[in-house]
Amino acid sequence: MMKMKTALTIAGSDCSGGAGIQADIKTMTMHGVYAMSVITALTAQNTTGVRAIQESTPEFLQQQLDAVFEDIYPNAVKIGMVASSELIRVIADRLKYHKAKNIVVDPVMVATSGSALMKTDAVAALVQKLLPMATLVTPNIPEAEVLSALAVKSKEDMLCAAKIIGDTYNCSVLLKGGHNIHDANDLLYENGEYHWFEGKRIDNPNTHGTGCTLSSAIASNLAKGFTLAESVQRAKEYVSGALLAQLDLGQGSGPMMHNFDLASHFVEKISDGKERIE
Repeated sequence: MMKMKTALTIAGSDCSGGAGIQADIKTMTMHGVYAMSVITALTAQNTTGVRAIQESTPEFLQQQLDAVFEDIYPNAVKIGMVASSELIRVIADRLKYHKAKNIVVDPVMVATSGSALMKTDAVAALVQKLLPMATLVTPNIPEAEVLSALAVKSKEDMLCAAKIIGDTYNCSVLLKGGHNIHDANDLLYENGEYHWFEGKRIDNPNTHGTGCTLSSAIASNLAKGFTLAESVQRAKEYVSGALLAQLDLGQGSGPMMHNFDLASHFVEKISDGKERIE
């Protein structure tokens, strides 16, 4: 019998498939771990924006979490979009009860399209309940400004913000460059030490779901036993590959090609290039 490492994503569903639960499951699968999901909300969205959000009830969210942990225990947990304080409290309570490990928190406050995804009271619950439990939190520049109460305009500001967040909540921080900082360099603050991960900016306007994908890739690598620094490096390489594939779908900021590295008999195309109609 084959044993496989497991990872759980706790996030919102993206019906267009580029972000959220769908991106997480694709990413985890491509990393060779068994993916499970707990859905915090259904979203009606596409590459141009979010139209509507329907949250899970706190009771149903708890049932999902208990169902997963009581049967197939996850080796790592990724937390993405959680829009309300009530749901955040449920997640924190059940993760603590089940002694969850390797928790990666992506503080999703605003979608790539600019749509707000988190209520104001949820931000307070996030910092009080989830960040102190996190192995790693992965804010972008705007999110780091909220969490640190510091304007981040330079690499020096990134160092200060990462330290404030990490020391305040006793967690490691991956502060993602790209917003306001003119490169793709990310900063890892871990156990009082800094580690820069250099990256080249890729000319691709289709970046829907990059944050979800990066955090899921990190969680997948942690589940497999890689160190935090190794997990971040491998995750960045994966995201770069997905962007370099230059998938072009949708009328807005399109999704990445999560399966760019998939080599399988089942993805072969018809040899003459014509679609077969059954």
